[in-house]
Amino acid sequence: MRLALLSLLLALVYPVATAAQAPPKHEFRGAWVATVLGLDWPTCRSCSPDAQRAQLVEILDSLQAINVNAVLFQVRVEADAFYESPFEPWSYWITGEQGRDPGYDPLAVAITEAHARGMELHAWFNPYRAERGSGYPVDPSHVTVAHPEWILDFGSIKILDPGLPEVRDYVTSVVTDVARRYDIDGVHFDDYFYPYPPNTITNEDDASFAAHGGTFDRANWRRFNVFRFVRQVRDSLAVVRPEAAFGISPFGIWKNGVPAGTSGLDAYNTVYADAVGWMENDLLDYLTPQLYWPFGGGQDYGLLAPWWESVRNDRHLYPGHGLYRADPSTFSGTLYASTEVPRQVRFNRATEGIQGSVFFRALNLTFYPTKGIADSLRTDLFRTPALPPPMAWKSQTAPDAPTALAAAERPGTTTVDLAWDAPAGGDAEARFFAVYRIPSSEAGDLGAAMERSENLVAVTGGTTAADVPPVNDVYTYVVTSVSPNSIESAPSNVVAVQSSVATEAEPARALALAAPRPNPARSHAELGFTLRRPARVTLRVVDVLGREVARLIDAAPRAAGGHSVTWQTGTASSGTYLVLIEADGVRASRPVVVVR
Repeated sequence: MRLALLSLLLALVYPVATAAQAPPKHEFRGAWVATVLGLDWPTCRSCSPDAQRAQLVEILDSLQAINVNAVLFQVRVEADAFYESPFEPWSYWITGEQGRDPGYDPLAVAITEAHARGMELHAWFNPYRAERGSGYPVDPSHVTVAHPEWILDFGSIKILDPGLPEVRDYVTSVVTDVARRYDIDGVHFDDYFYPYPPNTITNEDDASFAAHGGTFDRANWRRFNVFRFVRQVRDSLAVVRPEAAFGISPFGIWKNGVPAGTSGLDAYNTVYADAVGWMENDLLDYLTPQLYWPFGGGQDYGLLAPWWESVRNDRHLYPGHGLYRADPSTFSGTLYASTEVPRQVRFNRATEGIQGSVFFRALNLTFYPTKGIADSLRTDLFRTPALPPPMAWKSQTAPDAPTALAAAERPGTTTVDLAWDAPAGGDAEARFFAVYRIPSSEAGDLGAAMERSENLVAVTGGTTAADVPPVNDVYTYVVTSVSPNSIESAPSNVVAVQSSVATEAEPARALALAAPRPNPARSHAELGFTLRRPARVTLRVVDVLGREVARLIDAAPRAAGGHSVTWQTGTASSGTYLVLIEADGVRASRPVVVVR
């Protein structure tokens, strides 16, 4: 009853309560990139490596454009590999032939490209499926050939037997190998442990139960097999890559009738996945239940999402959304309304204890129309970037701050180009960099301004960024380093930029402001500019708060040609200042640093 009342209250309140609110600064925004069947990538198994890489980059670019910050990239479909594996053959789904080297490493490419765009990369494994019934020839090294005694056979479907200790050790070794050799941000499992209907297990595991069942009844033994495998992976990751998050996406209903008012396949008794037990024992960092249903009915999102939150045991919860159900190209049943998934995202934000969302699947955000939901995210719900939420049980050490931040307006445009230096070392890795643009009205309290999501304009893995600020204000830019656990450093030095009014190309070319010399400056700085035609000129210097510290030319007429004026820095404190010039409505700016 409590959950039902809570769900009703949220459903009534959250659309109004959150309509005008900015998106959160910390939120997990994930997308599954499915490689099985080439569902998302690669859609062409005969294409060249360059063509496949280009398609993957296009997907990542499109996800970045809507501020998705985490990619769950499927690297193991059916005891195969989308990376250079010492254990398993290359996947059929890359080249059309299991075991054939594609000529490049897709996982390495995905990690590099995702990180460059400020996105986490979680390696998604199918833990036990060995053959899904596609019918292609398997490589001689495949586990079904090398270890047929490990296989449970359901006709065209074959799985590794979770009841065998050697199987659990083998799969753990596969996962640990990837975590040790690749710079992944997380390990992610889907929900294929024991098989789903119509291949429900009956007596196929008689031999392993007889050998290893002990005093368990068979159902509890099967659940314990999954439990101790998950625990084994958790313990192994803690050794080889403790900063990596570990998550699983179980079927969206734990037990039939739980919570009251819901019904459906019973994952606890059918596929032997006890997600509640995992959370009670802190085996996972996050849980992503596949809540692929709308509000209302027997699988009511409004009942299930809060119930999962109630059992998460203070770990993170990122519900999975069935975005594929909103497009006829990816779903043949009754389609979601265009408002369904946005409503679910708003519901998540209104439910304390839900820290984000994951969308199945990537092409429904990047390629298929999907009723315009990607546009809704880009222009509204995800209109500002976000950092993944920090995990309180992982390292809280902050990296060192970036240095030497500089900004310059791109000639002839309103684009501001930013560059900085990454920290040289420190006690924590600088995985990403967060770029903030702070308006003059908020520049007096930098810390508070940096907590507002509207001021976060970019998250990147590089040391450059470009921004197009709104016009007619002096903006303060600052950058922080971000650890793998989303812990931010102290801010970099700050720079101020006077935004320009957009102008046509010809007036913009009529004025050129040279870089101040010397820069950094101690006692003075020479400020040169060129006019292509006579104009009335104003030249001034402002500090990072937009306050004028010197007016060197005040609306004075100047002839066409080159000019120079000296700024005697005088009593100006050490720091970054902005030189602003305006000539008959055309503006330009340059930063100058004063050192003492």
